[in-house]
Amino acid sequence: MMLIEETAPAAEALPVAALRAHLRLAQGFDGPDDAAETTALAGFLRAAIATIEGRTGKVLLTRRFRMQLDDWRDRLGQSLPLAPVHSVERIEIDDGAGTVAVLPAESWRLLPDTQRPIILPAGVILPNVPRLGFVTVTFTAGFGSSWSDVPADLAQAVILLAARYYDDRGGESARHALPFGVSALIEKWRAVRTLAGRGSREWR
Repeated sequence: MMLIEETAPAAEALPVAALRAHLRLAQGFDGPDDAAETTALAGFLRAAIATIEGRTGKVLLTRRFRMQLDDWRDRLGQSLPLAPVHSVERIEIDDGAGTVAVLPAESWRLLPDTQRPIILPAGVILPNVPRLGFVTVTFTAGFGSSWSDVPADLAQAVILLAARYYDDRGGESARHALPFGVSALIEKWRAVRTLAGRGSREWR
């Protein structure tokens, strides 16, 4: 399985002001130092968001992803590796020889779920993927486009973790296990990640 993030969270959606307030940093000078600090805080927030999303499989801010598989894991229904999923834009099957077929929207449907969204066939099974081919699923996932859409516990976990990254900048401790408070906040959101591909055939 190959998962590609096609869009990134908008800079204005990042809770830089909340992180600045949490760290009790001065603000409002609008000078080069303040701009550099804002850029640094945004970087710590992006790193924290990536970590929390990696640990939970939940996408905090809405963006588009592309998943490539060498075959369906289960032709009765293919689970998606991230949640919550708002929509599946398209599903394409490449036969490995350069011919790409877009599956008609009426041939499948998305079963939304906060833990394990699934693409289900409209009929009995999902279409066959040629032995040397692959399938590409383009979908949009996330709690929302604004930071206020993110669940409060996950939002707080990001602020705490970004603050830790800020305090540990240049050190080694930021690479260690998550702080207990962060782990406790995300615990209920964690789910066993299901494989998105069979694993018996190598990606070509």
